[in-house]
Parts: sequence; C-alpha cells; structure tokens
Amino acid sequence: MQEAIILLALLGAMSGGETLHLILLPATGNVAENSPPGTSVHKFSVKLSASLSPVIPGFPQIINSNPLTEAFRVNWLSGTYFEVVTTGMEQLDFETGPNIFDLQIYVKDEVGVTDLQVLTVQVTDVNEPPQFQGNLAEGLYLYIVERANPGFIYQVEAFDPEDTSRNIPLSYFLISPPKSFRMSANGTLFSTTELDFEAGHRSFHLIVEVRDSGGLKASTELQVNIVNLNDEVPRFTSPTRVYTILEELSPGTIVANITAEDPDDEGFPSHLLYSITTVSKYFMINQLTGTIQVAQRIDRDAGELRQNPTISLEVLVKDRPYGGQENRIQITFIVEDVNDNPATCQKFTFSIMVPERTAKGTLLLDLNKFCFDDDSEAPNNRFNFTMPSGVGSGSRFLQDPAGSGKIVLIGDLDYENPSNLAAGNKYTVIIQVQDVAPPYYKNNVYVYILTSPENEFPLIFDRPSYVFDVSERRPARTRVGQVRATDKDLPQSSLVYSISTGGASLQYPNVFWINPKTGELQLVTKVDYETTPIYILRIQATNNEDTSSVTVTVNILEENDEKPICTPNSYFLALPVDLKVGTNIQNFKLTCTDLDSSPRSFRYSIGPGNVNNHFTFSPNAGSNVTRLLLTSRFDYAGGFDKIWDYKLLVYVTDDNLLSDRKKAEALVETGTVTLSIKVIPHPTTIITTTPRPRVTYQVLRKNIYSPSAWYVPFVITLGSILLLGLLVYLVVLLAKAIHRHCPCKTGKNKEPLQPLYLKGHSCPKNPMVSCVCQCSILSSELIAILFPPIGQRKEKRRLQRETSWWKLSR
Repeated sequence: MQEAIILLALLGAMSGGETLHLILLPATGNVAENSPPGTSVHKFSVKLSASLSPVIPGFPQIINSNPLTEAFRVNWLSGTYFEVVTTGMEQLDFETGPNIFDLQIYVKDEVGVTDLQVLTVQVTDVNEPPQFQGNLAEGLYLYIVERANPGFIYQVEAFDPEDTSRNIPLSYFLISPPKSFRMSANGTLFSTTELDFEAGHRSFHLIVEVRDSGGLKASTELQVNIVNLNDEVPRFTSPTRVYTILEELSPGTIVANITAEDPDDEGFPSHLLYSITTVSKYFMINQLTGTIQVAQRIDRDAGELRQNPTISLEVLVKDRPYGGQENRIQITFIVEDVNDNPATCQKFTFSIMVPERTAKGTLLLDLNKFCFDDDSEAPNNRFNFTMPSGVGSGSRFLQDPAGSGKIVLIGDLDYENPSNLAAGNKYTVIIQVQDVAPPYYKNNVYVYILTSPENEFPLIFDRPSYVFDVSERRPARTRVGQVRATDKDLPQSSLVYSISTGGASLQYPNVFWINPKTGELQLVTKVDYETTPIYILRIQATNNEDTSSVTVTVNILEENDEKPICTPNSYFLALPVDLKVGTNIQNFKLTCTDLDSSPRSFRYSIGPGNVNNHFTFSPNAGSNVTRLLLTSRFDYAGGFDKIWDYKLLVYVTDDNLLSDRKKAEALVETGTVTLSIKVIPHPTTIITTTPRPRVTYQVLRKNIYSPSAWYVPFVITLGSILLLGLLVYLVVLLAKAIHRHCPCKTGKNKEPLQPLYLKGHSCPKNPMVSCVCQCSILSSELIAILFPPIGQRKEKRRLQRETSWWKLSR
C-alpha cells in the first residue's frame, strides 16, 4: 500500500505540482454486524486540484481490500461529498469474521491527478436473539396416531448466534398451552392424554417460544395433527340378496348395485373397495361404486347353466387396499332362459381353393358339418339354408339339393378364361342359415372360392434362337441383347434368367452376364474378334414350375483395334552425302503386318526428324512392304543442311483402304518405327607434288552398333556356335578316318601290312615305314579336300617327309 501511495505522489508531482486530496481519509469506520444494504460506514470528501478539474465519473472507488470483499461500495452524496456504505452482497457476521477490512479508496480527475487513501472498517458485535433450527424457523407439522399412549412427541431445538460454543442454556415455553400438551424447559413436547379422532381431537395449533439469558426471544408454530385409525368394520346398506336376470344380456349391463358404509368415514366421502371373491366369468364389479355388470355373454343353454341356471357370488368390501377392515355378503343370480340361440356355424367364413380343371358336379362344401343350433329343445334347434347368392356365382355354383347346404360346382373355372379373369378368379357365395322357429334368427355364411391355377402350358422363349452382334471394341457392361420367355399360364410368375453353358474364354470364365430379372445380356469384359469371333451360349429361364432354355449366338464384330507391327521396328542406316536421289538407302525396306487389316491398308509417313524432307517411303500407301528412298540431295556446302545424324520416327497407319463404313466412323490404329540415319561426308583429298599427281581417296568407315538392334549380337553368337560345332565335327571325322586306314600295329595271328599304293604316291615296302607313309598320305588328302589352301601346304611338307623316310630306309 505504501508503494502505491508513493507512486500516486510521484504522479501528482509529474502533473506540474497540482494535487488532489481525499479529505477525512485515511480513517477508521465502524459498522454493526448483519447491517442491511445501504448502511453508512464513513463519509468523506474530495479536494479538487489547483486546475479545478472535476473527478472522473465512477471515482472515487474501492480498488482493493484486505481481506478481499464485495461488502462495501462508494456512494456519491453531493458535490465532492461521498460515503462508504454496505452492499448486502456479503453477510457481515462478527462471530464468524472477518471483523476488520482495509479498503483502498482511489480518486482521479480528468487531468490525471490521483490520490489513494485507506479506510479501515471494523465490524462491531450486536446481541442477536435465539434462532430455531431447520424447518422450525418457519413452522412445523407434526402427526400423531389416535389412541396413542401419552408421552414424548417432539424435541424442539434452537441456538443463540452469540454463543458459538452452544454452552449457554435456552428456555422453552408453550404459549397458551392446551390441556393435552406440555413442554419441558429444555424443549421436549409431551402429550398428556390419549387422543381420539372420533371424539373431535383432530388437530392442535401450538406456539413455542425460546428465550436467551439476555431476555431476547423467538417463537415458532407447531401444527399437531391426529391421524385417524381404521378401527370400524364397513356395513352393507343394500337390502337385496337375490337377483333375477335374463340370459344374453349385453356385456356391461348393470344387474346389481351393492352399497356399504364405513363408520370411520362419517362426515366424509367413503373410500370403500368392492370385489368378487367367487371365481365367476360372467360378472365383474366396479371396485369403487359396487355396481355388478355382465362381463361376457351369459348363455343359459351352454355349460353348467344348461343344468343349473343359478349363479352365487360373494362380495367383499374393504375400507383400505391392504390391512384394512372388511365385510362380506352372499348374493345369488337366477338366469332366465329365452329362445336366444340362432342357427349358427363353427365359422361363418369359408375359403376354398379349387383347381381350375375340377370336373363339374364336384361337391365343394357341405355346411351341415359346420352348422348347428344350441337351443336345447325343438323346434328351437332346427334350421335350414337359403339358395346361394353372389355376383358371378349363380352360373358356377349350386346348392344341391335345395336347402341342404351342399355346394356343387356346375360351371367352368378355367383360370385363363377372360370372363373368369374379369372376376379375378375369386367368387363369393352367400348362404343364409335360418332358424325355423320364431323369432327366426339367421346368419350369413360367406364362402370364398378361389381358383388355383394349374400348370397347363410350357415355358417358351419368344424366338427359337437368338443371334446378337457386338463390336469387339465395346467396353464392359455393354448391352448385347435381350431374351424373353413367356408362360401362358396365369398368374404370371417371375422368371429367373441364367447362363447355363458357354460364354467362356481363355482369360475369363465368364465373358457375359445376364440380368436374372430382365434377361438382358451384357458384356463382363471386352471381347477380341481375333481370339474368339463367335460365342455360343445356352440361356435358361426358370419359374416356380418350369424350366426352358434357348441358344444364343453372339457374333463378335471385327474392328480395327490392332496396331500395325513392322520389322524391323528400329534400324541404323549410313549413306554417303552424294547418294543419288531416288536410291533405296542400303536396300532398307519395312515389312508390316496387322491382324485385322489387309496388306493393302497401310499408309506410311515420317514424323519429326525428317529435316528438309530428304527421305520418303515408296510406296507410301497400299502395300505392306515399302522401301526408304532419298528424295533430295544434301547441301551442306551451301548451308541448307546442317544435320548429319537423322532420327526419323515413322508412322505406319492402317487406314489406307477404308471399309464400307462412313469415314467418320472408321477406326484407325498407328504403329511406329525408329530409324537412325548417318550421312557420311566426302572423302578427304590429298594433292602430291610428283610429276604424275595422284588422287588418294580415304574412305572413312565407321561401324556403329545400335543397342536397339537386338538381332546383331544374336546372329553373331549363333554363327559362332555353328562354326565351332562344324570344326569339332570335322576334327572328329578326320580322327576316325586316320584310325580306320592306319592300323600300324601288328600282332599275333595278324598278317603283315601290305604296301598301299595311292594314286600319285608310292610308299616303301617296309611295313612300319609304309604305314606311316600311308597315314600321312590319307591325312594330306583329307586336309586338301576340306581346306584346299591348307592342303597344298600340307602336301608340300608331306613330300619332304617322304623323301626323308625314303633316304632313311635306304
């Protein structure tokens, strides 16, 4: 707080020396505990600053308190006079505290000059009267049952707010006490007599007063009510005990009125409850009024009433639902018989299902088996049947013989007959069963005859077979066609269509799907004419009774959906810069195929890369074979051409010859071929200074391998393998020939080798020398045959060896 005052003083100094003062503050004020809102605590005034600036509205105000409270506020009186008053928002209680509050009062004028002072408020103690606790403060209702023994009733309790320890005793009194009650000094309420409700002791009004040691007092009210006990037995007041009633009274008819009274309820409306203790299905009693009513039809001619028409009941009356006083009375009902039973049937509505091919004269229903009369004596128990009636039934049904109740079919019930269809194949026959004795009771019997259809006609399709066409370019879910089956039998039952066989391909087990309800055939996936041009399906239609099938042929219409495929699809070419116009470049040609186009349907065009249009294909349309030609000369010297390496993208389109369809509907597919072309410049020219100048042409050759030409390494590898195999094979043949013709070894039982004389050769007669010579000659001959150049050299060396061997043998 001191820091706040210093801060405000500094602010005042900064305002040019002008000051604003709270007069009569700081100060100490007193306020009594439990003071009402608006109680004045302290008055003060404000001295304005030198500039006479008014105080800002809303100031002075309490900006803080210790402890925090909302029990005080600043009110404006007049001019510069103010006061601090209580707000009533918090209860100021001396006993529970706090008792001292420090209020910081802050004021500020319009030029910003401020002042802050402290008001200390002390809460003073006030002597308070005693107070009753709980509901006693506003009065209390007490209840005592009648005829209870005199004694303790209730303990009254109060407290003194000034006595926080509750040790100072209080005194209790009854103001004008009645004779039946007394109260002890400590607040205990007693009854002094036995209280009887019927004697008029029904309620008492008591005033209880409490006093403290200082003479302060408080009072409250007690309302003592006497609770009436149920101690009297109800008494019946209705004199009649026997009642005569007629049978067949309507349910709810009042047949008796039982009344009673309760002495305990004298002078008040009675609250008695009535009930029937005897088990009876014919009567019910209103538990509040005691009126007995018919619960259900009373039939003198049925059950036990046919022999004994007397019904005895015991009626019980109670004055409380549970644990009350009760009384009983026996009453008797005598049921008088009347001629009340009409001719009746076990049921009055019959439904018959009759097959449509039922023969005429067939008995459909005999009503005598279902109808009867419950009257006990004739002629009340006799009845007959009237002639049948009903729209549309007279020409189809008859009662034979008349009045017998036997209904016979006499007409046609064909379900598909137009007249029967108009009637809905439903007929109503109305027959009256009538009592022959007065009062001639009668009842209508309704016979509903429904014709049940039979399966007379087979289930057939509207065509013996179906043929549908669908393009191979159509997507999945495309409608192919629709099949329909009908059954002349009525009513029409729902059909279910399914594909029993067919419709499979190598990739898909089911190419088609049929709507089971409508018979619409759809594609499950795209089809391919080149794979399967025709599908044969077997479609089945089934209803609840029949099954039929039909063949469906689906022709796949060929479309131009395959791209041209050309070989080679990429190639590297080299041509000299001075190649003649019109020349087939390196004899290059394209050979194209298309699964769904003829060899004459191709068109060739060169896309990006054909700079200055030096290249073209001939023919450029109408053939599946075409050649690459040079169409114009290269001009590098004049600067017209600058590119030496060309990358051509060739488009091969299969739309050269269109079909009979309109051009707008023609389908076109395009394939591509990539060509790399290298232009070789002129060879370098060298001029010598010799008398006879010669021109030397140096041709630069460059072998370029294209990684896309997959066949190049393949052909080289395959040729190497074949050449190596051939060499191995020749070596094996050579070894076998030498071994066969040169058996140089001799052994036991073997003839000496004879000299072998070959054409153009002579060998010594010595066996060993002759063998070597012969083998040498054979080897040389074979080598000369297989490899002529090598053979000539081998022959020369052989002759040299022969001469050496000859000299050696000599």
